[in-house]
Amino acid sequence: MRWKTASVASLYALLTITGFAQQPATSTPVNATCMFEDGKQTRISYSAIADNPKKRDLQRDKMWTPNDQPMILFVDGRVTLGGTAIPPGAYSLRILPTKDKWIMIVNKDVSGNVYDPGQDLLRAPLETGQLPDSQPFQLAIPRMKPTQCSMRIYYGKIGVWADFIQQ
Repeated sequence: MRWKTASVASLYALLTITGFAQQPATSTPVNATCMFEDGKQTRISYSAIADNPKKRDLQRDKMWTPNDQPMILFVDGRVTLGGTAIPPGAYSLRILPTKDKWIMIVNKDVSGNVYDPGQDLLRAPLETGQLPDSQPFQLAIPRMKPTQCSMRIYYGKIGVWADFIQQ
């Protein structure tokens, strides 16, 4: 009886360890959430990035998403980004770094990785700043005021931000 229990436990441990070993480290979903004063939320889900300091520079004029997977924006109340209204729902997010500015693209299609510009809800320029040291990818949405959440992204030596304003 002990032998069977030990064998089953060993097999389970082996399968569990093997299963985890086969999962790529970059597939871990991460959520950044901001709760407005009234309890409604804005949340961005994205795929965690395995840090590689040599690959922190983004190619200009090429759309970018963490691990080539779109970030997903969930809003459960009406908000604006860059002055454009975003109704409650789910949207895909992509970033387009250009020479002069970075642009956040909010797209209505959340079905997959194929980008259809015809589904764009808005394109909002992001405020940018230089960081003193290169940083791994970081995304946060802290609440700044009762009706304002500020999305912050740091990657490489660039920091970008934009505000979600609750309506």
